[in-house]
Amino acid sequence: MPLYALGDKAPLIGADTWVAPSAEIIGDVTIGERCWIGPCAVIRGDFGSIVIGDDTAIEDGVVVHTPAMVTIGSFVTIGHLAMIHGASVGDYAVIGMNSTLGDNARVGEWAIVAEHSLVKKNQVVPPGKLYAGVPAVEKGEVTQVHREVMIAGKKLYRDLAGRYREGLRRIG
Repeated sequence: MPLYALGDKAPLIGADTWVAPSAEIIGDVTIGERCWIGPCAVIRGDFGSIVIGDDTAIEDGVVVHTPAMVTIGSFVTIGHLAMIHGASVGDYAVIGMNSTLGDNARVGEWAIVAEHSLVKKNQVVPPGKLYAGVPAVEKGEVTQVHREVMIAGKKLYRDLAGRYREGLRRIG
């Protein structure tokens, strides 16, 4: 795994979590169990602490960094190329591809931040709400249909972590 200690701070990775060989996990980072950390993700706990819950997917090219603290809950999906900087994300939330969460932004549980959205510094996305745009604004409620699709996607990534652990091999 591409794990790096910085001084006396070293990443802690939970059981059955898969981390891509091209990812970089540095310093004061704790990642829960059964997570999937995608290719080229950077999770950098050099200035502050980063805590990621169980069953969470950090997709390809995601950057997580902080001047103080990042918390990402359990059963969260962070889409490709998103940036999480000094923010918090509640359980079961989805952060869409190429979205940005600024310092001290807070995304509640079961919330969705749509693709290419900007949640500005100190902005709050309440639990169960759908936000989109630059800057992100409320677009409605997260429905039961949204939740069912979110759960199905989260199970796919949890299962994918097992497939990668057991079957990924370099060839050529």
